Amino acid sequence: MTGLSSHMRATLALGLPLIGGMLAQIAIQVTDTVMMGWYGVPELAAVALGGSYFHVVLILGMGFGLAVMPMVAAAAGNDDRRQVRRITRMGLWIALIFSALAMPLFIWSGQILRALGQTEEVATMAQTYLRIAGWGIAPAVVMTVLRSHLSALEHARVVLWAVLGGAIANAAMNWVLIFGNLGAPELGIAGAAIASIGTQTVIALALALHAGLHRDLKQDTLFARFWRPDWEAFGQVFRLGWPIALTLLSESGLFMATLVMMGWIGPNPLAAHGIAIQICSVTFMVHIGLSQAATVRAGRAFGKGDVDNLRLAALAALILSGAMVALTIAGFVLFPDFLIGLFLDPADPLRPEILAIGASLLMVAALFQLADAGQVMALGLLRGVQDTRVPMVYALIAYWVLGLPAAYVIGFPLGYGAPGIWAGLVVGLAFAAALMMTRFWRGPARRPALATPA
Repeated sequence: MTGLSSHMRATLALGLPLIGGMLAQIAIQVTDTVMMGWYGVPELAAVALGGSYFHVVLILGMGFGLAVMPMVAAAAGNDDRRQVRRITRMGLWIALIFSALAMPLFIWSGQILRALGQTEEVATMAQTYLRIAGWGIAPAVVMTVLRSHLSALEHARVVLWAVLGGAIANAAMNWVLIFGNLGAPELGIAGAAIASIGTQTVIALALALHAGLHRDLKQDTLFARFWRPDWEAFGQVFRLGWPIALTLLSESGLFMATLVMMGWIGPNPLAAHGIAIQICSVTFMVHIGLSQAATVRAGRAFGKGDVDNLRLAALAALILSGAMVALTIAGFVLFPDFLIGLFLDPADPLRPEILAIGASLLMVAALFQLADAGQVMALGLLRGVQDTRVPMVYALIAYWVLGLPAAYVIGFPLGYGAPGIWAGLVVGLAFAAALMMTRFWRGPARRPALATPA
């Protein structure tokens, strides 16, 4: 138990700043949702849809950024600072190239959303949001690369403070630009989009300054001769990153598909779905932070071929994640109306209906907390041992072959509506968790030296 306790302390020491940074990041999205809920229900539905659309695009770029983390951790463990620089620099190259290629998806988002069955009003308002917010994709993806770089080098605290400062700035900009306070024009949805761009840019700049100027990191000369290509390192990041990107996209796409299905039911279920997703996202950030800590710690043990410490690092992370699952389930079951009500104007005549729908969704969300946490922790451990391609296949099967059809069948032909759609999420997430956990514990956790990097 002593070894396990020390691993839990080490995981918390690394994971707490990462968790804080992830919570601060999601606080930006929650702030947008809360303030748009106060502004109006149709606008809330549009921003919920637009924000999910933006996240689906962002998630592709994030895959390459997350690939930087285990690669930089391994290089730093070998004291190869040149490789640290090469990997991160080419990660930034991929981020910028991806951002340029992604812009048409935001410019023509209205046509895409209408083709997906969204109403004219919601699609038009979501397009207004996305045509502005889309310009934030570059700083958002760059931020992911720099966050991975700094976390792998155990500079996670600066990530926490940068994102926390960004969350505070975002709330202030939203208050001014959405509602027209302090003499500013009332911009509504457009104001929320502008605030998001400003927030992402400020955070990315703060992380870049720390990475380039901190006394312990200046030796990496991360931005010196940045324009020079390094195609070997570019290929290394791309090969590890694209399966991560597709894995993330398959999960995020499943949630986006359920959002589209909610739009088929009506704007009120769509608004309730947006609120419930934001609440679940807050708790999920704890598991994301622990998963990233697990990636770094598993990666170092894997690099040394130390199966005992690999197992202990994994077990410590899973115990911490399980404790959070228990707390979350209790909160969702005991206080659903309170949690949903935080996002709604008490005087809104639609409040009772949205409260009822949202509370029913949180009941289902309590069921999939364990499955959702299990799959993200398994993914973090598998990334630590640089195993990304087979988990990608597992994710595609679990989310799209099982999860999405289950959401449709339970929600529509079986007539369970919004809670039925969410029940389909449980099916996909549980199956993914089972497959990925089995792969880790029966593979690299038994014989790390034989694991095949992807």
